Amino acid sequence: MGFPILLVIILTLLSLILLVVVADNNSTASGHVALNCGASGQNNDDNGRTWDGDTSSKFAPLVKGVTAPASYQHPSLPSTVPFMTARIFTSNYTYSFPVSAGRMFVRLYFYPIAYGNYAVSDAFFSVTTRNLSLLNDFNASQTAQAINVAYLVREFSLNVSSGSLDLTFAPSKHWNGSYAFVNGIEIVPTPDIFTTADTRFVNGGTPAPFQINTDRGFQTMHRLNVGGQAIPPKDDLSFYRSWANDSPYIFGGSGVAFSRDNNLTIKYTSTVPNYTAPIGVYGTARSMGTNAQVNLNYNLTWILPVDAGFFYLLRFHFCEIQYPITKVNQRSFFIYINNQTAQRQMDVIAWSGGIGRTAYTDYVIITTGSGQVDMWVALYPDLSSKPEYYDAILNGLEVFKLQDYGKNNLAGLNPPLPQKPDVNPNGPSREGNSRGTVLAAICGAIGGFAVLLICFGVCIACRRNKKISKDSDKSDDGCWTPLADYSRSRSGNSGNTATTGSHASLPSNLCRHFSFAEVQAATNNFDQAFLLGKGGFGNVYLGEIDSGTKLAIKRCNPMSEQGVHEFQTEIEMLSKLRHRHLVSLIGYCEDKNEMILVYDYMAHGTLREHLYKTKNPPLSWKQRLEICIGAARGLHYLHTGVKQTIIHRDVKTTNILLDDKWVAKVSDFGLSKTGPNVDNTHVSTVVKGSFGYLDPEYFRRQQLSEKSDVYSFGVVLFEVLCARPALSPSLPKEQVNLADWALHCQKKGILGQIIDPLLQGKISPQCFVKFAETAEKCVADHSIDRPSMSDVLWNLEFVLQLQESAEDNSSLTGGMSSSDVSSPLVPTRLQSDEPSTETTTTTTASTMSITQRSIASAESAGLTPSTIFSQLMNPDGR
Repeated sequence: MGFPILLVIILTLLSLILLVVVADNNSTASGHVALNCGASGQNNDDNGRTWDGDTSSKFAPLVKGVTAPASYQHPSLPSTVPFMTARIFTSNYTYSFPVSAGRMFVRLYFYPIAYGNYAVSDAFFSVTTRNLSLLNDFNASQTAQAINVAYLVREFSLNVSSGSLDLTFAPSKHWNGSYAFVNGIEIVPTPDIFTTADTRFVNGGTPAPFQINTDRGFQTMHRLNVGGQAIPPKDDLSFYRSWANDSPYIFGGSGVAFSRDNNLTIKYTSTVPNYTAPIGVYGTARSMGTNAQVNLNYNLTWILPVDAGFFYLLRFHFCEIQYPITKVNQRSFFIYINNQTAQRQMDVIAWSGGIGRTAYTDYVIITTGSGQVDMWVALYPDLSSKPEYYDAILNGLEVFKLQDYGKNNLAGLNPPLPQKPDVNPNGPSREGNSRGTVLAAICGAIGGFAVLLICFGVCIACRRNKKISKDSDKSDDGCWTPLADYSRSRSGNSGNTATTGSHASLPSNLCRHFSFAEVQAATNNFDQAFLLGKGGFGNVYLGEIDSGTKLAIKRCNPMSEQGVHEFQTEIEMLSKLRHRHLVSLIGYCEDKNEMILVYDYMAHGTLREHLYKTKNPPLSWKQRLEICIGAARGLHYLHTGVKQTIIHRDVKTTNILLDDKWVAKVSDFGLSKTGPNVDNTHVSTVVKGSFGYLDPEYFRRQQLSEKSDVYSFGVVLFEVLCARPALSPSLPKEQVNLADWALHCQKKGILGQIIDPLLQGKISPQCFVKFAETAEKCVADHSIDRPSMSDVLWNLEFVLQLQESAEDNSSLTGGMSSSDVSSPLVPTRLQSDEPSTETTTTTTASTMSITQRSIASAESAGLTPSTIFSQLMNPDGR
């Protein structure tokens, strides 16, 4: 009797083991669906995976819609399957997939290109599953153009509670002639990979535990193999995920990428199953480098675009893979997300248990605003560790958008892109037939050519007996030179060079070309009720387009001293720049001899109008620091984050704008210059800038460098601290120039006596000393003595941490008074004692543009009228 009982027990145990194995298989490869939409039969992709056509498929037995082949195979496509066929729907259709209950990745593949007579620009549609919106009024072509890719894969993680996963494709109800399409659908069952970790919510202060419900949906926004090459799906055998290289997201190209030591074996731990990430992720990493002193001067930073208004889960993958980092308390660092502390003293060895052992940490953060915003992820050394180990490391990073429970939504907005020229301002009417589009394009070209001939005739008449001014780029009687003609003259081309239109040289693919009719409609024909202010370039109006989107619209005054050069410079510079801390140029208009610029509307106006001579509530010290940090980030990006250095040349508090969330954005690029090449330290150019902010070395030698922006920004820092203009002609002579007066007070140890009275008792002494030191170094007389903008940014972030630390530790009891700063702790002044006697060739210290309200002029009496492109000199708007 004993043997049969033992046999039953053994068989039962084997059955349980088999069930576990089957369950595990069902959670990974088993149950995998790969549907090649618009195709029939089975086809293999270039990775050897088999895709089933949806024609006569069990997942779509009564499939509607049209099957169509792609009209062109882009060379960047990873495979012809599933991208070269599509299923097109002109009415709602639902795919129904019988699946086991549980969590799974759902991937939608889109190759936005013409399919037969279906124009790719008409494909606006939504995708839903049950009551959850995955995509809403999604346009794959617009999205692909915005991020400069040929195809898109949208990945979601859904927890299916029933035995069926339904995906409904619905053409947009808001777009005439719209249709839906999809090239491929993939479903990969997974374990519950989101609710097993110790997740922390980052929202200022100490991160708190965050519970993620098992039924919550996710969208993958970024999945990066940090420090390594891209990992294709075939090398992620668990879930066929794609891991992108992190280089495009690194701020300023910082950090050092490296691979594991050859004799090191990577081991997955009990808390990190092998499906968490492929071994290739843990086998590469990026650190700050081996120079500890250099590492103190910057953060290892990634900038990741995400949709505003959602919670995000960030998963950091770690593994120490190089000797001699083998012990606890060697490499320790801080993790910051959007300038908030997520993790103090992150020690990978302590977290994982040793070198070569895997680990990951999860944090949740919420974003605000609308449209797309930048998420900043930064690492910085723990200064309590040994100096030789001042470093940080990261192996992989994933960013997931969390379902908005309130709206059952995961869908973001389409990224902004320029629309077709001369769109009817009363609303677009789209036709599915591409022949209509071609006909419209031909008519537009004929009309554009006719307008060009008229403009050319007008230009010849204006210029016949007039000499064009070399500096103002206009004729003596105020007729503007057409932009295409101007571009030819600048490049040395013959005046006989053919062109297709006056805006041919402008980047219409990077910013929107508005017709004059659109601008008229947006401003109610430039109604004075919409007037925000007046400036050297012309009037600034509040405008509304596209069902209520607010814009700031600057219309050139033909009698303005400013010219077509500044107009084109602004467009060429800003259309190529997209950054959280740079104001966004939406578009321009040059129809009917008009020169009009269209920007994002900045609800809180300029920094200056929140500092002095204003009825606005005063900014707190912490707000001022955050605004300065934002502006410094924008300038740092201009100096180091683009292909060729850009020197702003007009940094001042009226050119720092504040959006509705108080995010600082640098604006007005009419005077900007591309910086020197690697063989030079400066650009020789005529002096332009604003009184009070102008670099004295640049004025003396006419040699412009990025350190000229640093000087101007130093004046901004003193302006923020003291709440007074850069120039105050009514004050005693020695106090007229803020930079000179502040440096004098700093040298005497009495700077605290001239700060904004509203800040008395609100600044911690350590914070004040570091801030004053930073501002002092910025305005050093010689550029070689000034810090780089990256150093300025780091110092300001450190200043903010000092202030927050003082507030968190309740050590700011009464803060700093004027007597606290008359101390020898204040650093020795770096600027020479020679008083500043230089003047500027161009601007006043008055006010600027793109604001919500009129801006009070600041001590501008008696100053030379401005010729700066974007400045408001007589703001009498409402």
